[in-house]
Amino acid sequence: MNATTSLVLGTTNAGKLRELAELLEPLGIACCSLAGLASAIEVEETGSSFAENAALKATQQAMALGRWVLAEDSGLVVDALGGAPGIYSARFSGAEATDARNNSLLLERLESQPAALRSAHYACHAALSDPTGRIVAVSSGVCGGVIADRPSGAGGFGYDPLFIVPEYQRTFGELSPAVKAVISHRARAMRAIIPAISRWLLPAGQPVGD
Repeated sequence: MNATTSLVLGTTNAGKLRELAELLEPLGIACCSLAGLASAIEVEETGSSFAENAALKATQQAMALGRWVLAEDSGLVVDALGGAPGIYSARFSGAEATDARNNSLLLERLESQPAALRSAHYACHAALSDPTGRIVAVSSGVCGGVIADRPSGAGGFGYDPLFIVPEYQRTFGELSPAVKAVISHRARAMRAIIPAISRWLLPAGQPVGD
């Protein structure tokens, strides 16, 4: 499969690439990340929503690369904080934000809130762009949970050690990668857009898996 019909995932994150590659493998669609692509650009996330930022990243990278690009934007939405940190999840604690600082600030903001008022959800929006910068498909996924009063678990990244999934009574930081790959917001958004990827990138009439 040549570069024009393979898929670029709009990130340099190796973990995200691995997750997507596993979903696309049965289709026979090759994919790569932005890492090592000389024409890749830095996209300024100026959107006011996850959906807008995903579209920006998909279209701008697609036009810069002349390739099919799948981009996503995701974050944590906490009800008691009016939806914060939301699209600012990665930089919640400022320009020098780290996972540890973001988690500390989140706990500080929720310090006076009882467990019943610590509901939250992870959200992910994905957008698929053709090489001209035209969005041809979008999808979204959510995973509901509750914010713990202290971190637990060393797995995952971001707010995972604080995000309790009620059905499992474990944080994302404690759940195995296999479980997270099924129930996470990102996994759900990616699975939802797979049929569109297949429709647009597989040659007409080619059976799935060929």
